Amino acid sequence: MQKKLHIKKGDIVEVIAGDFRGQQGKVLEVLVKKDRAIVEGVNIISKHTKPNQKNQQGGIVKKEASIHLSNILLVDPKTGKHTRIGRKISEKTNKLVRYAKKSGEELK
Repeated sequence: MQKKLHIKKGDIVEVIAGDFRGQQGKVLEVLVKKDRAIVEGVNIISKHTKPNQKNQQGGIVKKEASIHLSNILLVDPKTGKHTRIGRKISEKTNKLVRYAKKSGEELK
């Protein structure tokens, strides 16, 4: 069974701990088994690559590395600050939705 996580692909998140604290970015990928996520523009590493079919030249490529889910929180669309996430049944659609605990606003 798949874990219930507070982060989904496409969410805007803020890093709350570590070297990249305070930076915000969009979640590109969530690695469920490792409890990690890849966030756009955060935790950039230099990867050395050999020449191959895709990259004829080879060399050093800058790319995002994963960051642990405990170090990121979702950004509240209303306030623009990080917030915790809750789940409740929506009154409109009668389905389980995520909502921001700070403002109470439902998330997509």
